Amino acid sequence: MKIFVYGATGLVSGFVVKGLLEKGHEVYAGSRAPESAKKVTNLHWIKVDSKQPNLGLEILDQVDRAFLLSPPGQTDQYSILNPWIEKAKSKKLQKVVLMTAMGVEHSPEDLPFRKLEIALKKSGLVYNILRPNWFMQNFQTFWISGILKDKKIYFPAGNAKTSFIDARDIASSTVALLLGDSLNGQEFTLTGKESLTHEEVAAKLSKATGLNISFADITPEDFKKGLVEAGVNEDYANVLVYIAGALKEGHASPVLDTVKQITGNEPILFNQYANENKKVWLH
Repeated sequence: MKIFVYGATGLVSGFVVKGLLEKGHEVYAGSRAPESAKKVTNLHWIKVDSKQPNLGLEILDQVDRAFLLSPPGQTDQYSILNPWIEKAKSKKLQKVVLMTAMGVEHSPEDLPFRKLEIALKKSGLVYNILRPNWFMQNFQTFWISGILKDKKIYFPAGNAKTSFIDARDIASSTVALLLGDSLNGQEFTLTGKESLTHEEVAAKLSKATGLNISFADITPEDFKKGLVEAGVNEDYANVLVYIAGALKEGHASPVLDTVKQITGNEPILFNQYANENKKVWLH
């Protein structure tokens, strides 16, 4: 099949591209900087840009299916991705898989992410929607500076548990849904196999690295301040503060078997993730 993947140099999409290529499919990969991307057989780079939502839309004329997700840091996911859904409709694409986030289905209908889900559901297209929980990989991206600098995970989580998911499990679920049709029209919340407090995460990272990493339960205000200082725009920082609040209230704790249902495989455990990535915390 010929499949389009939006934001193809990002974390989840990068794994999706890899998974599709390994299965012998032709991938059209959307990126802001296609000229600097690596050249691989069956991989075609297309320029897309969240600030120019119509850029690259014509590639959907050449593909069978598409995977859409909003780049991190953006708060108006509807404006970025709805033109792609509209184009997919006019092309009568075989299928669209959309990734949003855990809990979006409970949001007000005018929230951009929820508005986008509704647009896809009403489009008449064959679709799946994936709503993953917080990524394990956040500990090597968003929260890494505190770990490297102070050996601390700074986050306003209290003692709430979270069923963190490895981005590779999100990607393998996406690949399975892009290639198969037995679960068409279904929406899935994706979680890991265990629910952990941030204190338990700190203990697991400490064990994997040999470092003494601890959890610092900070206020939402300090969390936002740190995000803005790290270069996150204020609107997106407010979104992260809001969903961190939902986590602290326990909304991110459920453990579901959806990854196994979709892929046939058990999700990656946090210990495995920590051991496989320990070099990133050992700078």
